[in-house]
Amino acid sequence: MTKYVVRRVAQAIPVLFGISIAVYAILLAAPGGPTARFAQNPRMTLEQKEAFKKSWGLDQPIPIQYCRWVGACNPDKGGTILGILPEPAAFLGPNGWPNFLPGALSGARNGVFHGDFGFSIDSGEAVADRITRAALPTFILASFALVIWLSIAIVVGVTAAVRRYSWFDQAATIFAYVGFAMPTFWLGIMLIFLFSGPGLNILPAGGMTETRASPPFGGSEYWAYFGGHPIAAILDIGRHLILPVITLVVVNIAGDSRFVRASMLEALGQDYVRTAKAKGLSNRSVTFKHALRNAMLPVLTNIGLEIPFLFTGALVTETIFSWPGVGKLTIDATRGFDYPVLMGVLLITAILVVLANLLADLAYAFVDPRIKY
Repeated sequence: MTKYVVRRVAQAIPVLFGISIAVYAILLAAPGGPTARFAQNPRMTLEQKEAFKKSWGLDQPIPIQYCRWVGACNPDKGGTILGILPEPAAFLGPNGWPNFLPGALSGARNGVFHGDFGFSIDSGEAVADRITRAALPTFILASFALVIWLSIAIVVGVTAAVRRYSWFDQAATIFAYVGFAMPTFWLGIMLIFLFSGPGLNILPAGGMTETRASPPFGGSEYWAYFGGHPIAAILDIGRHLILPVITLVVVNIAGDSRFVRASMLEALGQDYVRTAKAKGLSNRSVTFKHALRNAMLPVLTNIGLEIPFLFTGALVTETIFSWPGVGKLTIDATRGFDYPVLMGVLLITAILVVLANLLADLAYAFVDPRIKY
């Protein structure tokens, strides 16, 4: 198992390196850019625009900008080769060791290798701080939605497979087709109209807290309020969670329940299941001990792909309900041409995808005893 994990981690390094290059190149080729917000501003002189580019390192060649962003180059050494590539001395940190090594050895603090994703062009705040602050609301929303929809999807999928062509299976099929075809933004808007409109008006339409009763979520004032009124604060967040969680659950149950059903049907048709039935084992034992464990293998793969994108922000859902998470942060950064924030979010998403797939592969050995690493 240990050798397998080490090998997979080693294989992930070039993959993440390639993804970082792709992310940087795509955002570089995107229209606009960090200077787009004041490109046509007549009140900014050419000298001010050039000073802005220099302060953010935008006056350097693209390879040097990328090298500094990942933390392989020392930003204090600006020599170049052919005016494009960084000089060899730029790869050494302040202590004389390679710049990408931990700060205790190299003395470097810049770049992704050292946890520095740069600074937001919009607010001037560290990108890592902005993402960290938005991660908790996304984690809360994603955790509740994930547990609910996976529990329901597995129960519905297994029941539909065991009772194939029954009325329950037919109803689950209709729900899946309707739910899967239902646009997320439309469902969110309809839920707001039904439960937050002039009719019922029983649930909040957006946000994470009732700002008239408590400070905005995440700040020091909020945590002071939370410490003094924990029950009221939890209930307030719970009320704001209902609509976005329902939106995520309905859309994702539709696809995952069909996935579980198809995988379960394939497992129920295997020889070992027929053998277990012939030996006189109960239907419950055959279904849950023999068939379900093997049917979960492709389901785990699917979950491994869903979790990273869910925890890095349900873009549409968070935007509709003004949920202050990573999804909304991504949309706001896109609108404001805040490329450092976008690059940080995309790179973290890629890392989570690699880690989630590794965890899914490791979970195979616990679900199916036939798999050994």
